[in-house]
Amino acid sequence: MTPVLETERLRLRGHTLADFEPCAAMWADEGVVRFISGKPSSREESWGRILRYPGMWALLGFGFWAFEEKETGRFVGEGGFGDFQRDITPPIAAPEQGWALAPWAHAKGYATEAMRAATAWGETHFGRRDFMCIISPENTPSIRVAEKLGYREIARTTYKDAPTLMFQRNP
Repeated sequence: MTPVLETERLRLRGHTLADFEPCAAMWADEGVVRFISGKPSSREESWGRILRYPGMWALLGFGFWAFEEKETGRFVGEGGFGDFQRDITPPIAAPEQGWALAPWAHAKGYATEAMRAATAWGETHFGRRDFMCIISPENTPSIRVAEKLGYREIARTTYKDAPTLMFQRNP
């Protein structure tokens, strides 16, 4: 049900049970979550993510992909589109994008490469390009990825008691 996308170095595919261990390790890493939730995720929370991803695809027709290196098959991270029903002002009024990478995959251009493919898929799937994302103001690498994808800051807000920047791509 999850479409497979390929880039020069990556394959974006649906999550499988085999992704649980590397996904749990990624979300338990303090460096990964520092600007997302601020606290490492438990195995239980990561298990919930693995189960939620196929559910988004089944119920909504979009969701998050697992990113893997084509050459090695190694889990790189995950990202895509979500509808998280966030309690945030202003509201997220367009498909929301998000991404996270395993620590070893940082600073290799993988996030930009994967999310460019996801964005191109989304433009076709949704018939629009004004996607949104939220990022911690301290998360400079993700802000750079968002800017490369055509995002511009539209609001400064608070989400779960933390300062948050809201970005949107131009329609």
